Amino acid sequence: MTAASGLIIVDKPSGLTSHDVVGRIRGLAGTRRVGHAGTLDPMATGVLVIGVQKATRLLGYLALTEKDYVATIRLGQATDTDDADGQVVAAAPAAALADAAVSAAIAVLTGEIQQVPPGYSAIKVGGERAYRMARAGAAPELAPRTVTVLAFTVTDLRRRGDLLDVDVAVTCSSGTYIRALARDLGAALGVGGHLTALRRTRVGPYRAAAAATLDELAADLRMIPLAAAAAQAFPRRDLTEPETRLVAHGGRLPAAGEPAGGGPVAAFGPDGTLIALLAQEAGQARPLAVFAD
Repeated sequence: MTAASGLIIVDKPSGLTSHDVVGRIRGLAGTRRVGHAGTLDPMATGVLVIGVQKATRLLGYLALTEKDYVATIRLGQATDTDDADGQVVAAAPAAALADAAVSAAIAVLTGEIQQVPPGYSAIKVGGERAYRMARAGAAPELAPRTVTVLAFTVTDLRRRGDLLDVDVAVTCSSGTYIRALARDLGAALGVGGHLTALRRTRVGPYRAAAAATLDELAADLRMIPLAAAAAQAFPRRDLTEPETRLVAHGGRLPAAGEPAGGGPVAAFGPDGTLIALLAQEAGQARPLAVFAD
């Protein structure tokens, strides 16, 4: 029997990689056609969007959506991985930092910024993962990239000896590394910084409140059906029967309100079946991915 197509919203536990979670879902769903939208580091917890069967074709577009995080940044220590899984490589007293100084440094890291990804990351350099090169003692120099930090807010500060723990809430574009924000905040304040806790609370329309643990999913594999998942995540366009036949064979339609360059639109047939994701260009709506059999 063919596995159903849909999205599973997992509350990832600490200690597992995103690939580990994909492996667990493959076993539960009975198919190898499983992927995820947006990697979470092993230390991190929270929302990991998993696609099964045809829904794997939604994942690349879901990975480009905004994300929310809550995190704890420890000021006073820098690590080689920019999080608590790494080794401390520098330290400086941070407890005397004024709250206002922390807020001012955070303000500089808010908005559209240039961010250098962590050396220990899944980015490929010459076909090799950066973290593998770093573990081999040849950490690559990664180029800065433009990311958008829409909100970077302090929710609490706690002084512990020479250290200052800063709880924050972050809303950001895809491609933003919260570890890099911690690193750069510590560098800006001259004391070093790294993450000690990270939880993703939202990926696009999918929030932690709707996520299930792996144990819960083992008992009940709750899946958002393909059509419902697309309707939640993207603007909707309803097709006529002739339009459905055309799009199902890869044909283009006249644009009908699709935002140019503004992301995909989910196109549905008269019976509510997801037919395709469409994108507008040059006054036409072209299929990005076709789901109709």
